[in-house]
Amino acid sequence: MSDPSSQPEPRLRFFADLRVQVGTPQEVGHTVHGLRRLIPITGGTASGNGWSARVVPGGADFQLIVNDRLSELDARYVLETDGGDFIYVQNRAVRSGPAELIAKLVRGEPVDPAQIYFRCAPSFETASASLGWIAERMFVGSGARYPDAVAMRFFELA
Repeated sequence: MSDPSSQPEPRLRFFADLRVQVGTPQEVGHTVHGLRRLIPITGGTASGNGWSARVVPGGADFQLIVNDRLSELDARYVLETDGGDFIYVQNRAVRSGPAELIAKLVRGEPVDPAQIYFRCAPSFETASASLGWIAERMFVGSGARYPDAVAMRFFELA
C-alpha cells in the first residue's frame, strides 16, 4: 500500500477575477426547503493571465436562503472570451455570516466582505479546443456581494 504522505498536496493557482453584474432579485417565496430567490445576471467582466471575457447577460443565481445566516447559491452563466470562445460556468457557493449583516446584503446595503464567509466551487464547460483543459480541473474561489454586483476570484486546484 502506498504512503498517503507521498501524494502531491493541492496548490492554488490563480485563474480569474470576475465582476458579475446582477439585477433585482425575484423572490419565489418560502418553499419546503427555505426561501427561494433568483438573481438575474445582467453582464460583467472576467480576466485571467493573458485573457479577458465578458459575462453574457441572461444567466441567473438560483439561491436557497436556508436561514437568516446561511444561503446556498447556484449561479449559471456564460462567458465570451476576447477570442470569441464561450465558456459555460456553474458556480455553487455558500454564503454565511451574522444575521444582521446578511439582512443588510439582502436589502442591497454594502457590507465589509471580510465579515461574510463566501466560498465557491466553479466548474466550466467549453467547445474551445484551446480552453478544453478547464473542464478537466477543479476550481475554488471566494466572493463578495455588492449592491449591484458580485466580485469573485477563482483558483485552479493544482
